[in-house]
Amino acid sequence: MYEEPYKWVEAVGNRRQYLDEQFKQGSPVVALVYDTGILLLTVSKGTPKLYEVYDRLALGGMGHPADLEKLRFSLLEMAHVEGFNRSPSDVTGGRMVKYGIAPVIKQAFEEIFKAPFIVKILLAELGQKAGKDSLLVINYDGTFEEGAQCAVLAASRPVERDMVAYLKQQASTPPSLEQACGMALRAWALGDRSQRKAGEDRSEQNPATTESPAAIDAASLYAHLRDAVAEKTVECALLDRNQPGSSKYRVLTPDELGRLLPKDIGVVFS
Repeated sequence: MYEEPYKWVEAVGNRRQYLDEQFKQGSPVVALVYDTGILLLTVSKGTPKLYEVYDRLALGGMGHPADLEKLRFSLLEMAHVEGFNRSPSDVTGGRMVKYGIAPVIKQAFEEIFKAPFIVKILLAELGQKAGKDSLLVINYDGTFEEGAQCAVLAASRPVERDMVAYLKQQASTPPSLEQACGMALRAWALGDRSQRKAGEDRSEQNPATTESPAAIDAASLYAHLRDAVAEKTVECALLDRNQPGSSKYRVLTPDELGRLLPKDIGVVFS
């Protein structure tokens, strides 16, 4: 059926449309470099979306939980085998992505008689020194992009661009942990609001519009956040350069989040 080249291209295009639809209701993921490490934040319905991969590697995911778990275990195994056979310093985000997980996702996407992975992945790597941190975003088709100060996952590229533009507008230098928590949560709210608005525009057969970062105020984002996180869990994890020991990953507790975030946000963390 798909032996002719144009049929294969058509099939791949259909897969893109199908996968784009699957992410419409997903929860965005935000990664942001702060003064002593990297912060990752998302909102979930109980199924975790943030994980430790290795001593200085953390993962955020968006998509089907089963697919995310399968790829997470592949990354875990790959990282520990690499660390055992070579050395922990050889376990880098770039190596895990370029020679490991990205080719697997690409192959699954292009094999049109098999199911693709319904997943997007954000891999954060804490550098040995400040300024050497790395953030890699892998799309459902195996393509990937590398950033330095911030990175996001969202339902579509336009929404991701809006979120990154907002984060870059908020701080030109690495913020404190308290500032980073507020910025990440507002960026999440922006992404979630934009995704919902895009869905409404499509249902009304209107073109989706994007928001200018300069026109976005914190109060409107917090208002959306209060509605969006009802009966959900705010997940926040750190790769903390000051953490003792080889593993730099830790999860912020609800009490820590409550102390770090603005008091007028009106959200209870439990």
